[in-house]
Amino acid sequence: MAIFRARRVLWRSFSTISSHPLRVCIVGSGPAGFYTAEKILKTHQGSQVDIIDRLPTPYGLVRSGVAPDHPETKNVINQFSRVAQNGRCSFFGNVALGSSISLVELQELYHVVVLAYGAESDRVVGIPGEDLKGVHSAREFVWWYNGHPDGRNLDPDLKNTDTAVILGQGNVALDVARILLRPTSELAITDIASHALTALEQSSIRKVYLVGRRGPVQAACTAKELREVLGIKDLYIHIKETDLKITPADEEEMKNSRIHRRIYELLSKAATAGPSQPSSGQRELHFVFFRQPDRFLESYDKKGYVSGVHLEKTGLKGIGSGKQIAIGTGQFENLSCGIVLKSIGYKSVPVDDLPFDNQKGVVPNVKGRVLSDNSGDPTSFENGLYVCGWLKRGPTGIIATNLYCAEETVASLSEDLELGVLASTTRLPKLGRDGLLQILDNRNVRVVPFSAWERIDKEEKRLGSLRNKPREKLTSREELLKVAGSE
Repeated sequence: MAIFRARRVLWRSFSTISSHPLRVCIVGSGPAGFYTAEKILKTHQGSQVDIIDRLPTPYGLVRSGVAPDHPETKNVINQFSRVAQNGRCSFFGNVALGSSISLVELQELYHVVVLAYGAESDRVVGIPGEDLKGVHSAREFVWWYNGHPDGRNLDPDLKNTDTAVILGQGNVALDVARILLRPTSELAITDIASHALTALEQSSIRKVYLVGRRGPVQAACTAKELREVLGIKDLYIHIKETDLKITPADEEEMKNSRIHRRIYELLSKAATAGPSQPSSGQRELHFVFFRQPDRFLESYDKKGYVSGVHLEKTGLKGIGSGKQIAIGTGQFENLSCGIVLKSIGYKSVPVDDLPFDNQKGVVPNVKGRVLSDNSGDPTSFENGLYVCGWLKRGPTGIIATNLYCAEETVASLSEDLELGVLASTTRLPKLGRDGLLQILDNRNVRVVPFSAWERIDKEEKRLGSLRNKPREKLTSREELLKVAGSE
């Protein structure tokens, strides 16, 4: 009942405000959402900002996407907490756009709605066998080891195979490889979910293959991530010498990108630094370049389960401006494994009454202003509707990228307000959070305010201290809501 009481206290306290402030609702409490909230609060004095999220917990991918052995990356949570504790800002968790409240209703309640709910689905490879058991997306696996409520039941089979194949060579792929190969004694002192730690402690995985369509010059990871996975204790690294041969086109790419040159140098050094063969029982990381999946292979012994990947060899073709794409050569080979993790990109999902570009997986927009349809007409906007983050630009960039993304969106919002494009806050007062909480109350939605999240935070840290961890994540909605609602 504490959640309900907290909601009513918030409702009463904000009903007493006599002016008609700019009322903004941000959907999504990840970096894009919080950076947008922070910028609006600073830019528009007197504005009221409400952040809603479908989970009972805030912070989005900072909580459920950042690897557990990267605690320094999560320090941005301190900044976001200060935003949430601003008297003109409120966080309401466990409120799902679409089921708890519709987009149309939010637009009626608020002068401005900013969609920043990220990418919660996956791109598909689109080849035969993708539905075999043992084929998972990297997002699902990341959610599983990070304790996301929607990932706790994934239960990847790490016991009955010694080989995992990861499709992709970006930072998420390297995160997944590192979690599979890093000593569990090192993971045990992080905030990794307990169910994942137990499974990794019992894991039989000894070989991990990172498969990329292009070559080492085009690898999509950062030097920091690559150094970290190459630095795992007692890990055998294998890279084919022939894959490291570079062409004039590769040289051109490295000339134009210091990052690409640094990645190539690190891989070249790793290929020659270690022994030519792994020692007995040593864990192995294999970088496989110039290969693309053609189909997933089904096990003869276990029908419906994956037993490997049929790979097509690729070559590079220049497309101008110093860029090269992978093209198939018609030559094939098999790579046996018992689990496949697809790290080929996240994808945003549409909601009712929202224009959506299914091909790009984004909401059509110009500098954050949502377009009325997919026609591409840059002059036809949804009044008061904006977008930020991955939903705006696609699943690219690091956490800080969302800061610049938010600045652009808020600049568009501010310009529209100055030009009178947005409904006047003086002539058209909106109910804002009063109306939101009334609707949610009528629908018996268990709203989790920030004060309830702080109870969850405190309990997770208490449980973590018992195991010498920074926190022990509660991984089910039931657990989270129970702690949130306790006194």
